Amino acid sequence: MWKKTFNVECMGCGIQRSIALITKGEFVSAFYMYPAIYTLIGMFAFFLLHLKFQFKIGHKIILGLFILNISIIVISYLIKTF
Repeated sequence: MWKKTFNVECMGCGIQRSIALITKGEFVSAFYMYPAIYTLIGMFAFFLLHLKFQFKIGHKIILGLFILNISIIVISYLIKTF
């Protein structure tokens, strides 16, 4: 809807298609569709583990993964746009 309305992609464009590609077993295509998909999956998996086991420096690791994901998303968006 964002792309149709404003004629530019949003930073989240492609994430649903990327998840669909992963479920079909097309892992490389999923990465090309949305480069941050695997780091996002890793971050959410670690977050769930941290909720259960309360790692001592888990909050710092989650913050680092968050910064990494935001960086990948912004850089890939800029590469697509320009």
